[in-house]
Amino acid sequence: MSPIIDPHRIAVLLERELTTFEQSHPRSRELATQTSSSFLGGVPMNWMRRWPGQFPIFAERANGATVVDVDGHEYVDLCLGDTGAMCGHSPAATVAAVQQRVERGITMMLPTADSVWVGQELQRRFGLPWWQIAMSATDANRFALRVARSVTGRQKILVFNWCYHGTVDETLVALDGDGVMAPRPGNVGPPVDPAQSTKVVEFNDLVALEAALAGGDVAAVLCEPALTNIGIVHPEPGFHDGLREITRKHGTLLIVDETHTLCAGPGGATKAWGLEPDIFVIGKPIAGGIPAAAFGMTDAVAVASTPHVVQSPNADVSGIGGTLSGNALAICAIKATLEHVLTDEAFARMDALAIRWTDGVKDVIAAHDLAWHVNRLGCRAEYWFCPPPRNGGQAAAAVDHELESLLHLYCLNRGILLTPFHNMALMSPATTVAQVDRHTEVFAAAVAELVAEGPTQ
Repeated sequence: MSPIIDPHRIAVLLERELTTFEQSHPRSRELATQTSSSFLGGVPMNWMRRWPGQFPIFAERANGATVVDVDGHEYVDLCLGDTGAMCGHSPAATVAAVQQRVERGITMMLPTADSVWVGQELQRRFGLPWWQIAMSATDANRFALRVARSVTGRQKILVFNWCYHGTVDETLVALDGDGVMAPRPGNVGPPVDPAQSTKVVEFNDLVALEAALAGGDVAAVLCEPALTNIGIVHPEPGFHDGLREITRKHGTLLIVDETHTLCAGPGGATKAWGLEPDIFVIGKPIAGGIPAAAFGMTDAVAVASTPHVVQSPNADVSGIGGTLSGNALAICAIKATLEHVLTDEAFARMDALAIRWTDGVKDVIAAHDLAWHVNRLGCRAEYWFCPPPRNGGQAAAAVDHELESLLHLYCLNRGILLTPFHNMALMSPATTVAQVDRHTEVFAAAVAELVAEGPTQ
């Protein structure tokens, strides 16, 4: 029988790790005290507070798959900026290109010659013929939804429960315990009742999807190929085929957001799994850490949207685009990153490392006969403290905050940074076998303490 983790033991170990953390990070504690008088929560961006510990660690520098904090501690970085640093920190090819571009102008609201290569590579890599550049995937998703509403003449969108599409208002919704749609927990100041703009169904539920689209009022389904931000939830066999068939049947556009699922391969899950979106969104990693995103569309969508997006004399106030979108620096960084960093060869190596990470975790789980599970999506992997969930609702209900906090802090105190929510690791082209094995070693030590009997040290 699988052992049950004692909640009291979790609490005792967590208290020990919190003490260790505070004592070993005096400079970060000092800086946190200073920033608390100027930044909300003491941090420049609110979810920097999501890291374990009484205060965030302050970074001094990062290179490759390593971060060093202001107290001199070195970390194996398996978070990688929650995909923003999927290339590794400061990849050489991107840095060199960006340094040259900065000296020749950062933004002029004019295209540069690099745009030719970038447009052609986006076509080749992701399979859609027409593209536009944005500053973030959130922006790209907003623009994609505007295009979808313009093309279809419909107002509502549909998302899957506990999806992740950045800070797009319409997507910050969830199903409550009774299956009723409501603002997602933590949603600050939702502008309207979400029922006015959005429908929500569970991932992998084609019956519910069919019923939701049957009314003919949904402009687009906005989806990730696999859920990622509530933990990795894979599509069931036939789900994507059914999703595409049902959306076409009801005249609903399909928007695929691959900002996280680019981990599935050089062309994302869209290329790897043969998906056929009407609109495609990619963000975070494609410029090596420089803010940039892109959205592509089919010929049919491009033809229908061009009069509104491009040819209108009021296109500058259409709600699509921004002064810094497509700036010279971003385009330069995208070119260098896609050409030299996120290559086919790099993905093959990253996948192999993720398999090694997964196998290491599986071996530890099996050795202790725990009813835990490991999910992998390309070069991204994570462990669950339960059997694998099949949708967002099950995944949200399975979160064990205390155990998760302990394992994150245990790892951090021993030089491993996991993504600060869930138990997720991402491999970069710079990640090494030794770094992966270090995580396995630390994870094994943590689990051994969790299941041991008697006092902790």
